[in-house]
Amino acid sequence: MTVKPLSEALAEIDASTAPVSCRATDYPAGWEVAPHAHGKHQLIYAVHGVMAVKADAGQWVVPPTRGIWMPAGMTHAIQCVGVVNMRSLFIRPGAVPSLPAESCVVGISPLLRELIRAAAEVQLPYASNSRDGRLMRLMLDELRTLPVLPLHLPMPLEPRLLEICTRLQQRLDDVSTLSDWAAHLGVDVKTIQRLFQRETGMTFGKWRQQARLLRALELLAGGERVVDIALALGYDSPSAFTTMFKRQFGQTPSQFFS
Repeated sequence: MTVKPLSEALAEIDASTAPVSCRATDYPAGWEVAPHAHGKHQLIYAVHGVMAVKADAGQWVVPPTRGIWMPAGMTHAIQCVGVVNMRSLFIRPGAVPSLPAESCVVGISPLLRELIRAAAEVQLPYASNSRDGRLMRLMLDELRTLPVLPLHLPMPLEPRLLEICTRLQQRLDDVSTLSDWAAHLGVDVKTIQRLFQRETGMTFGKWRQQARLLRALELLAGGERVVDIALALGYDSPSAFTTMFKRQFGQTPSQFFS
């Protein structure tokens, strides 16, 4: 499949004066979209495939039935896990009041999913009083009700915490305790606890759990078996991993992707 150069795509996106537009792009497995930003808000959504999205504010994993809200001007990069059929919405700032000010993963309702599919066929420019214009207005109404989901991994800026988090992402089966890290860094355990809460809004244990779960989503999307994922991420058994997954997402791994 052929992918248009990023600079050309960005120029087209920012040139549009429509309140909202939809862009369809199909990416091959493993494709990486280089860090970039644009002048419009973006709802990054894939009708097929899983994406890992990175920005300064953190990392997100975006499976089907979910999307990520990316405010205008925020630099981000996208990695495709398997083949990805992306259908992104681009919203002109000010077109809809009270949209999220921060990046977040959101749920995509069945209605919004079908509206996005239909919007991918709408040609620009479209008349506001036409069928296409009414479809786009309804889609903007749906954007106001997007539910935010817990699929975010905030990254700290404090150098000592960044060292911990980088190591844990490289070795998610690492079972080092907070005391182990305190000894390694030569600081008090309470200092690390305080810094984790301030920098990420999470405890050390919660952050590591979230990192493992988001990596699990990528592995599941790639077809890995639950038993292999559980062992690779440091869980004692597949059932322990499944219990943690369901506690976090409200569904078992198989249900999450169905």
